[in-house]
Amino acid sequence: EIDVLWTWQSGGRAEEPLVCSRFIVAIGRNAAAFLSSFILDSVCWEVVGVVKLWNEWCRTSSTTNVLPTDSFCLFYRLISDPTVLLCQCSCYVAEDQQFQWLEKVFGSMQKKGLQVTILSTCPAADYKTQESTLTLVSPFLKALKTKEFQEQVCCPLLEQPNIVRDLPAA
Repeated sequence: EIDVLWTWQSGGRAEEPLVCSRFIVAIGRNAAAFLSSFILDSVCWEVVGVVKLWNEWCRTSSTTNVLPTDSFCLFYRLISDPTVLLCQCSCYVAEDQQFQWLEKVFGSMQKKGLQVTILSTCPAADYKTQESTLTLVSPFLKALKTKEFQEQVCCPLLEQPNIVRDLPAA
């Protein structure tokens, strides 16, 4: 079972969806560390929620007091613009929990006008290219986007046959 606990609700009523314009999700230890180092190190963010789950690699306790050092999926909101949310997910979400995770997290947000950005990493050895991976400048950045995303991307697009797996793919 996955539980999403919000300490903040837009509009004040728990059954109303959270008003969110941008949702940035960092999945995995490297992506979560990137958020901690470059985004969350300022005092502009506050913790507003948590995803609690239990599986073979991630056992969250029943406590409601969460600290950023715990292995939870934490939600932050930008104090100056409460419609901007971050999710720092450094714990493992098992394959059979991914749909429920998505359903519960996105089920509590309004979807109209929502822009979702996923940050994740994978080993360079998993990257498929015609050139040798030994000659690749590492780390490197690639992007995927949907056809609805009309803005300029900040880096080259991920080439086929490379794929995204697990929670970022979901």
